[in-house]
Amino acid sequence: MDGIIPLWKERGMTSHDCVNALRKLLKTRRVGHTGTLDPNVSGVLPICVNKATKMANWITDKEKVYQGEITLGFQTETEDLDGEIVRQTPVKEAVDGQLIQKAMDSMLGTITQVPPMYSAVKVNGRKLYEYARKGEEVERPKRKVQVYKFDLVEPCLYDKDQQLQTFHFRVRCGKGTYVRTLASDLGKKLGFAATMTDLTRIASSPFTQSQCFTLSEIEDQISQGKNDFIFPIDFLIQDLAHIEISGQLEKLVSNGAVLNKNNLAEEHRDQLPVAFYGQQGLIAIYGQHPSDEEQMKPLRMLI
Repeated sequence: MDGIIPLWKERGMTSHDCVNALRKLLKTRRVGHTGTLDPNVSGVLPICVNKATKMANWITDKEKVYQGEITLGFQTETEDLDGEIVRQTPVKEAVDGQLIQKAMDSMLGTITQVPPMYSAVKVNGRKLYEYARKGEEVERPKRKVQVYKFDLVEPCLYDKDQQLQTFHFRVRCGKGTYVRTLASDLGKKLGFAATMTDLTRIASSPFTQSQCFTLSEIEDQISQGKNDFIFPIDFLIQDLAHIEISGQLEKLVSNGAVLNKNNLAEEHRDQLPVAFYGQQGLIAIYGQHPSDEEQMKPLRMLI
């Protein structure tokens, strides 16, 4: 069984918990997820099985869509509800939604993030959360991330007694974006401490929530001899040109050779990457060679 399972990860499980559960259900060790979701976050978690594990980074590199909740007025050490409160800034009057959206708009495009101390980013071979749990400070590497859309979802809820303001949001972003850090940085722009108080991933390209299966649904299907829950690798590359090859060219591609783009039909030479198919199905995905404009090289080998 080769393919991708669009799993709906439920709260309370780590991404690795999900992988372990599927290894047992599918009776195979070659199972891997495509980007960690925190235990308190639910949502779309594509899981690659057997040959499809070679495509894990292909999915990880694609955009994600989240919806969630941000609360102005306090900040935790983890930037979500898992941590202790470290800062409070009472919201003495309701913040206008238009002002919030304007601040969100200012965070679109390529932005710089400093990952939270409670994260799996490695510094000097150790994960940041390992430093944080021991109370150790370490300089965190800045990273560039892409934010394509960041929208307020009305209404805003102001709690006069607690002096807090809560609102929902939806964000479409690129690889490596820490949404809880987005929440914290948004608060800074508005002049308040802020914490991400809820989060769900509703899409991990090319999969959406409506295509997902829970672990219990997968278990039910397996017990009935069904496998509707697994998508073929082809589903990931629907937008690529699919090129049938044979003979010497198939042999070269199967060996991962660097090839001249003249091996492609003229209409495909400017449409890289492309997917090569041989007698046994998908062999490889080829893309532009990084240092030779006339050449192409394998991005993924699938045999």
